[in-house]
Amino acid sequence: MGHNEKWYKIVYDYILIGIGVLMMAIALNYFLAPNTIAPGGVTGFAVVIEKTAKIPIYITNLALNIPLFIFGAKILGKGTAIKTLYATLILSLFLKFLPPIVLTHDLLLSAIFGGVLNGIGLGIVFKFGGTTGGTDLAGSILNNKFPNLSTATFMTMIDLFVVIFAGVVERKIEISLYSIIAMFVTMKVIDMILEGIGYLKGFFIVSDSPDEISEKLMVELGRGVTLLKGKGMYSKEKKDVLLCVVPRSQFTRVKDIVKEFDPYAFVMVSEMYEVLGEGFTYEKKQ
Repeated sequence: MGHNEKWYKIVYDYILIGIGVLMMAIALNYFLAPNTIAPGGVTGFAVVIEKTAKIPIYITNLALNIPLFIFGAKILGKGTAIKTLYATLILSLFLKFLPPIVLTHDLLLSAIFGGVLNGIGLGIVFKFGGTTGGTDLAGSILNNKFPNLSTATFMTMIDLFVVIFAGVVERKIEISLYSIIAMFVTMKVIDMILEGIGYLKGFFIVSDSPDEISEKLMVELGRGVTLLKGKGMYSKEKKDVLLCVVPRSQFTRVKDIVKEFDPYAFVMVSEMYEVLGEGFTYEKKQ
């Protein structure tokens, strides 16, 4: 049974990575490349090379990513390396066989919708254990050679070079600016795919009435509450801190309950992108 589950999980991962890569190819062929919008990375650089040297994007993608893969395979680890090679190869296949249809000549629409689709695609690829090589792998390789600078720093430098290069090639600063918009949208959408949209809210409640508040939260809202022990460093007094995670729909009700029992309670609220456990990923067994 365990073997079957593992086999199923591997196939599922590769199918989802394929879907993610297809969305990236659609973003490039239908929105970004026709308008020379380069959202950073190897694919962005390939867009500019196609404009200047007439070399198809799929060829540049392979020509740059395969050497990066060879040098960086050890950094990725076996599982991620295989998925990265798979994603790189099928990205070039999709780029070659998807017709380059121009859906819009509006640069802002192209940057936004191309960035959204590209971000969704990359987010799916990352979520299921792969990468598409490119900037993140190049950044990791350079970080190994020059450890004084972080991988993120190298990635930013490479992406900025690409978007500036796009503007220089087109002799329009607007192209660089729209490319930055596409890059920003892509990164934000990737974060949303990996972290979730944030439908849950986490409450940290410091109150002198923890029993009354927790009782009502558990009975009325049906949510678990955890009591943490704290200490006020100014007053040196011990404090009870309640931790409770609720759906966004119960956000206002929690505040009302706290205010009902302790209008002077200290309350902190944060986004919870993922919560695992009873009441969220499974229900309590009877």
